[in-house]
Amino acid sequence: MSRGRLTVAAVGAAAVAAAIGFVVAGIGRTPTPTTPLGPPRFVEETATAGIGQVYDGPLAYFTGGGVAVFDCDADGRPDAYVAGGTNRAGLYHNDSPIGGSLHFTAVRDPATDLDSVTGAYPLDVDGDGIVDLAVLRIGGNVLLRGLGGCRFERANERWSVAGGNEATMAFAATWEGSATLPTLAFGDYVDPAATDPHHLCSDNQLVRPAASGTGYAPPLALSPGYCALSMIFSDWDRSGRLDLRISNDQHQYMDGEEQLWRMEAGAAPRLYTADEGWVRVNVEGMGIASYDLTGDGFPEVFLTSQGENRLQTLTSGPGQPTYRDIGLKRGVSADRPFIGGDPLPSTAWHPEFEDVNNDGFIDLFISKGNVRQQEDYALRDPSNLLLGQADGTFKESADTAGILSYDLGRGAALADFNLDGLLDLVEVNLGSPPRIWRNLGVGDAAAASSAHWLALRPEQPGPNRDAIGAWLEVRVGDMTMRRELTVGGGHAGGQLGWIHVGLGPASGADVRVLWPDGTAGAWTRVGANQFVVLDRASGSARPWTPPAP
Repeated sequence: MSRGRLTVAAVGAAAVAAAIGFVVAGIGRTPTPTTPLGPPRFVEETATAGIGQVYDGPLAYFTGGGVAVFDCDADGRPDAYVAGGTNRAGLYHNDSPIGGSLHFTAVRDPATDLDSVTGAYPLDVDGDGIVDLAVLRIGGNVLLRGLGGCRFERANERWSVAGGNEATMAFAATWEGSATLPTLAFGDYVDPAATDPHHLCSDNQLVRPAASGTGYAPPLALSPGYCALSMIFSDWDRSGRLDLRISNDQHQYMDGEEQLWRMEAGAAPRLYTADEGWVRVNVEGMGIASYDLTGDGFPEVFLTSQGENRLQTLTSGPGQPTYRDIGLKRGVSADRPFIGGDPLPSTAWHPEFEDVNNDGFIDLFISKGNVRQQEDYALRDPSNLLLGQADGTFKESADTAGILSYDLGRGAALADFNLDGLLDLVEVNLGSPPRIWRNLGVGDAAAASSAHWLALRPEQPGPNRDAIGAWLEVRVGDMTMRRELTVGGGHAGGQLGWIHVGLGPASGADVRVLWPDGTAGAWTRVGANQFVVLDRASGSARPWTPPAP
């Protein structure tokens, strides 16, 4: 069944079949994906989708502009919270029919209609099964507690989080040990009061749960700060410890670098040093994306920048945090516009690894756009859609896919907004409305037969219900795809919800979760082209049926 041609009836039939017996011993031969497909066809639906939010503002806001994608009313559809800068931020409920055109309705509420918002990240802070929001602002971050039904309330005082008074552009979260609340990290940018050219950046803030178990302790400064624009907690060495990686804007520091903070439970964070194998890297760090590209079980790290982007891999395993760059070899440096005639270097922001054509090979989207009118960098700088190839390289396809734009791109998200098994795209722009594209799939029948998919969502009891810090593994033939579940990275925004996996020609896959405490779930066989909840409590993989239109 073509993922791009699913009708409402077909989805319903697939869901019924899945409910009867989607977990099957011996679904049939599971071929390994070997043939990369061409680009899917995207159709732009900006004018009719209903998201007219504009992110804008003076210089201080140029490095923000994120979008949080999550389900705010438990109907299974991804909704969106879009930063506004000096305009009001906006929450948009997803009303898209299954397989149909994308449509959103604004949810107006003083709790979410905040000003000075640069970005936002979804996470379930209090473990009640309702998604909350960490809203990044210039002049005081806000934690919003989800109440259900796309309603929120301010929760800074409830959870004892002051919010600071800096220009916050980055965020990450994870659960440490048996804590009932997540550890939060806020990445701050230029300190407007600074006069020392060697210390122009605010310190970043680490907020850990209070020892009493109620609310949070006072923030801990992560000093020195070098103007963070992205951060992520990652078990980079598969030790079970999640360290904090921070990408910093080289334009704003003289003596700084990229950073990796070692996070030991019960101990103060400390920076990795050259003696431990850390290699100094300087980039105009904008965004972070991670994925196990090499299949060795350890995540590669993609860093966006101005000019050449970086794709880093461990040089010799997990013994030391020593990375080398393989971006040029893999074809993802993307240092200049691939079309449009502007010869100057690019400015890249949000990176995201996803499989947009369901061929089983991971792809890479990179949003791009000049800071505003920086003369040394390209003014006509379209975003990239780099399709993964069988040999591990990537091929530019944004123009043929139909997502070519010369707006000033910032944050973005690839998500299946209409629940048809195809990843759609929303991209926030500086000074103009977000652009929204619907994915129609690869099109022809031959390609469609090699474009199966799964949408997975791990769940576990306890405070960390969404299993942040877990690893999701999907085995298709001789290929095992691995994704670390994180809150952070990207540029000024992230996602929480269904995890999309392309299967290529396979009609099913073996899936398992390596849970945050190190427990390995059992391999379970599931059929393709469906939504599946991986429930730790019952050990089951249960199908989820999209709601009726």
